[in-house]
Formats: sequence, structure tokens, C-alpha cells
Amino acid sequence: MLQKMKQRTAHPYRDLDVIDARGPRFNQATVGVLALVSFATGWWPLLALLAAQLAVGLVFGRKYCLPCLVYFELVQPRFGEGPLEDARPPRFANIIGAVVLGAASLAHVIGLSTIGWALGLLVAGLALLAAVTGICIGCELYRLSAHRRGIRSHRLDEVELSELGVAPDGDMVVQFTHPLCTDCRTLEKRLRSEGRRVVTVDVSKRPELARKYGVALVPTAVAVSAGGRVTARLAG
Repeated sequence: MLQKMKQRTAHPYRDLDVIDARGPRFNQATVGVLALVSFATGWWPLLALLAAQLAVGLVFGRKYCLPCLVYFELVQPRFGEGPLEDARPPRFANIIGAVVLGAASLAHVIGLSTIGWALGLLVAGLALLAAVTGICIGCELYRLSAHRRGIRSHRLDEVELSELGVAPDGDMVVQFTHPLCTDCRTLEKRLRSEGRRVVTVDVSKRPELARKYGVALVPTAVAVSAGGRVTARLAG
């Protein structure tokens, strides 16, 4: 177990920009199963407890999220760390889950049980879908909204190469990355294997550039001309 613990590249409670991709799926499985138990037993307050637990974890951190604690303290040490991903999409999915479960609980309180159970089963179905297949609807909604925000802001139409410390001497790829992000490393390796010149921007060290260019998730990569003009969006 100790050997497995030493293999962690991201601390679960301090490196909050990224998360072990298996962690959200474990959390989604827990929420989905318990929401089904609530429906099967007819005990709707369990939906309220799930909503409260999600809200507590979102506000106070992973240490106060019980499924997260079980995963990081019992499951991950036994099976090792999974791929690391941007933590923002699953966090957004948790926000949606907390809101819908809260609405389901409120519906039960005011006597609209049919609506309450429908919302509870919706959360259960989507959570179990994500846990089993990895298809997280809330995460995809975050990515879609992030992409649309980037398009509307036009912040990636041009990159000022001078502030990246790069000479404007040819086409290149500017990749916004995080040192612990598994997908970021995979993308960079693929781009370099294609013979592309890659300039990386570590968002953990240059958050002001992530804000300036509207980078809502990593990896984000754009093809850039010698003058800094963005010619194509490759990722993100």
C-alpha cells in the first residue's frame, strides 16, 4: 500500500486543479446507487442528504466529501492513481447534481412527489451512466459552455508571442497545459511526434495568461502563425 501511495503525482487535497479521473466516477457510482435506493425504499430524505453532501464537498473541499475520502484513502492506495484530468468539468457536474437533487427534495417537501422522484431518477441515471461508461453529461455541458465562451470572446484569435518569450520565426502550436495533467502530456507528445513546434504555457504558473486568453480547461492548444495569428484550434 505504501508503495502505491508513493506513486501519486497529484495530492488529492492540495492539487485541486486536477483530479484522478477514477475519483469522479466513484463518486457518481455512489450517488447513482444511493439515489436508486432512495426510490426503491421510498425514503426521499436520502436525496436531500446526497444534495447536502455534494454541496459540502463543493464548498469546503474534497476532505469533506465522503465518497471522495473513501476513494482517495481506501481505493486509490490499493489500485494506484488513474489518469489525471482537469478538475473543473466534474466539479461543474457535481454542481448540477447538487442543484437537481436539491430541487427533487424541495418537490417532495411541497408535496410534488412525482416530480421529486423524476428528478431523483434523472440524477441516478446520469450518474450511473457516467460511472459505467465515462460519459458525463455535466462534464460535456461544461466543455460545451467553455468552448462557446471562448468563441464569443475571440480571445484566441491572436497570441502575443513576446509575452511567452517566443521569437516569431515560424508556425508553431501554443498549448496551455498543467504539469500534472495526463491528457496534456499525451497531447504534447503526439504533437511533437507529428513534427510540430510546441510552446507550452503552464497555467499553474501563468494563470494570468489563462485568464487573458479565456482558457477554461486544459489541454487547450492552437496552431499559430509566425505573427501570432491563430490559424486553427487543435484542442480545448
